[in-house]
Amino acid sequence: MLIKIGITAIVAFAAVVSCKENFVMNTWSGVFEDATAEAYRTLANGGSALDGVENGCRICETEQCDTSVGYGNHPDTRSHTSLDAMIMDGDNFDVGSVGFIRKYRNAITLARYVMVYTSQTLLVGEGAEEFAQMVGFSEDSATTSNTVSVYDAWRDANCQPNFYENIPAATSQCGPYHIDPLPSSAVAKDSWQVNSTTVRVSGVGLRGGNEKLWAANREDHDTIGMITIDSNGSLACGTSTNGANHKIAGRVGDSPITGAGCYADTTVGGCAATGDGDVMMRFLPAFYAVTLMESGQSPTQASQAAIRRIAKVFPTFSGAVVCVNTDLFHGGASNNMSFSYSYASDSSDGVQVVTVAE
Repeated sequence: MLIKIGITAIVAFAAVVSCKENFVMNTWSGVFEDATAEAYRTLANGGSALDGVENGCRICETEQCDTSVGYGNHPDTRSHTSLDAMIMDGDNFDVGSVGFIRKYRNAITLARYVMVYTSQTLLVGEGAEEFAQMVGFSEDSATTSNTVSVYDAWRDANCQPNFYENIPAATSQCGPYHIDPLPSSAVAKDSWQVNSTTVRVSGVGLRGGNEKLWAANREDHDTIGMITIDSNGSLACGTSTNGANHKIAGRVGDSPITGAGCYADTTVGGCAATGDGDVMMRFLPAFYAVTLMESGQSPTQASQAAIRRIAKVFPTFSGAVVCVNTDLFHGGASNNMSFSYSYASDSSDGVQVVTVAE
């Protein structure tokens, strides 16, 4: 099977030798360019790389970029919007992440508070929300009337598509579903019988997984992933998302997972990802790409290799990564989706867009 790997059509300017250059890049363009501009403005005004990531991603959270970031969209199976976010300091590898946040809207800022005020890496659900209350966040539900409207339309369509597998009833009706314990014999064979229906063992026989479901949801997971470099040469990255549309309640995607959603190393560069998070997190593409850049590969080469590594096992997955190194060369790669990214630097004449071939 031919796997199409996207390659950037443009190579960025090299860094100015005499001083460090402010630089921002993030996944997607269009409405996401406001985030790029805000992050760059923060850096240009003397803010740190971490400040740039936080302020840039907050713009997308506020503006609900493409319905995939921020409050009021992508309900889960319980009709709620929940948020995931992460921020990483490339100087010291400190990370703050949050997942399954329902009662607060500024997930990227909450993630930074986790990084600053705890020695933990990832807080989720009620525990993360208790922490938010402790550090002074004002409760503001991520669920809105629009969330409920999207959920009601999904319920009216018998809860299709959904993210359940190996449950015959889930293909035509809403839950809750009653599932018998997995038979021990299923471990040794491809399928078993449930009420006279043959059920396939997930991941066995079909390396592509639930292809029909992924195709139906390929446009429903446009995370913002951002990488910044400040005038001191420090590097940071961050992510923010409301996750896959109609995800199973409690699901946390790849965005807040270190090395999956993004990864930053001030001595090497950074990488951020977007796409089918449940697939991509199994390969830690951001960490892998940064490692490849450390070994001498260009950002474009590293991006291609990270995507190729996933597509070799899951050829139908939809996803993309973007990378930048310390010389400010940048690139990206995608699989099975149209993709572009935005960047801005001291020498870029405003926000620029790079289209990555599908």
